[in-house]
Order: sequence, then C-alpha cells, then structure tokens
Amino acid sequence: MSLWIPITLAAAIFQTLRFMLQKTLSTGQLSTGQLSAVGATFARFAYSAPLIWIGLAAYLSISGQTIPVPGAAFWVYAMVGGLTQILATICVVLLFKQRNFAVGITFKKTEVIQTAIVGFIVLGEGVSLGGAAAIMIGLAAVLVLSRTPGSTGSWWAQLTNRATALGLGSGVLFAFSAVGYRGATLQFDDMEPALRAAITLGFVVTYQALIMAIWLMWKDRAELLAVWQTRRVAMFVGLTSMGGSFCWFFAFALQNAAYVKALGQVELIFSLMASVLFFREKISKREMIGMGLLGLSIVTLVLTI
Repeated sequence: MSLWIPITLAAAIFQTLRFMLQKTLSTGQLSTGQLSAVGATFARFAYSAPLIWIGLAAYLSISGQTIPVPGAAFWVYAMVGGLTQILATICVVLLFKQRNFAVGITFKKTEVIQTAIVGFIVLGEGVSLGGAAAIMIGLAAVLVLSRTPGSTGSWWAQLTNRATALGLGSGVLFAFSAVGYRGATLQFDDMEPALRAAITLGFVVTYQALIMAIWLMWKDRAELLAVWQTRRVAMFVGLTSMGGSFCWFFAFALQNAAYVKALGQVELIFSLMASVLFFREKISKREMIGMGLLGLSIVTLVLTI
C-alpha cells in the first residue's frame, strides 16, 4: 500500500473530529460560551501553531537539520493556500448553521471536483477519463443535495440558496488551498516528504494565526476573549487541526492533490456517523441519495488512480 493512502485516511479522521468540535463551539453547546464562525476558525490556527513549531523544533534538534530559506514561489503558494483555507473554513462553520453536520460536510466535499480542475490549471496535474466520469457523478450529487427539504421552485433556484452557496464556495476555496499547499511543498523537493510537510505547515499556520489575530483585534476584540474562554475545547480543536493538517500536507507532498482529496472523501462516512450518533441529527432520503452519489463519485475517482 502506498504511504499516502493511510496518511490521507488519518487526515480524514482528524478533520472530522475537528469539524465536530468547531460545530460545538459555533452553535452554543458549551457552558463557557459560543464562538462566531471567524472565532471558531481562529481557534483552530491559534491553538495549533505553537504545537506545530514545538514538534518541528524537536525533530530538527534530533535530526540536526535546519530550515532552508524559502523562495518567492513558496510564499506565493503558501499565502494563497493559507488565505483561501481561512475563508473556506469560515464558510463551512457558517454552513453548519444552515444544514446538518453530515450534509454540510458533503457540500464541502465538492472540493475534490474543483481540486482536479485547479490542479490541472495551476500545476499541470491532470486526471484520467475515469476521473472525468467521477466529476460528473459528483455534480449530480450536488444537484440532489442542493434542494432544501420542503422547498418548491426550480432546481436552479435551489442552487442559489445560502446553504448551497456556502458549500460550493468552500469547495472552490479548499481546492485552491490544496493546490497551493502542494505547490509549496514541492519547493523543497530535495528534502524528505515529512519534513517538507512540517516546514510548510509551520509557516502557513503561523501566517494564518497572525492575520486572523490582527483582523479580530481590529474588528472584534471580544471574540479574542471568547476564544480564550472556550480554550478547554478550543485547545482540542488546535490539537486535531495539527494532526489533520500535518497528514494532509504530508499526503500532498507525496501525491497529486486531486487524488489525495478524492480518497479524503471517506470523511463523508465519518461525518455521517458523527451526525447520527453524536449530534442526533436525522438524514432525509434525498440527502442519503445525494451522499450515496457522492460516495460513488469518490470510489470511481479512487479506482482511476
């Protein structure tokens, strides 16, 4: 089995746990308070950045290696990836308030379709004909999931509702983020993949934490206090974020971003389990059909690798 496969599966597990924690933080299920979508996103970066640098420093000390000076291309890829990830994460947290947990993650999972397209345009990494078929199945799943239960009107009108816009928007942004991160890790091609991933992750998360802290200091200082007040849960957001992000970056250093995201769609199964077992949410027949189609899309794309 290729190394990137178990690493990607681990990333999907970490990410499901993180989104569960962020949903709890953003929907007022804590006695210590509630965070906005921006606050829940900032908590992820603020509490994971120190952990990442501590781990990286320990590894460099043991191995005797040093961090090379990144070139201009690295910063372009890393900064684009970091900014689009922030915006995408905010979209997902907002989406949790529109529809239930499993369907929110399913909308987000349109990122695998966009990642294949963006990866081809930016890095020249294409997919096979089987991958194109998987993309069409995924689009069909989005059409099914886009219709709000109990609503009336044309399918096009349903594609313009807030939940769909947030879900599809997060998918596009996550696609640019994934391709940006793969591009950044490729700038250190003379180093082992794990170290490339760790260095890129350290720079990116620090950048994300700083720009979000500056934004909150300017726009909403009360939210900074709320992030601290919810630290008992927010710290676990940081921990799961660190684990998940490292695994994603490691996988990106090893494989085409579109294929990594395709396998990462297994998170759909994990999120469905979380939705039913943890949040006690019900899944409608239409939503089950939509998620089934998206699952078929995942399998089809994985089989083309």
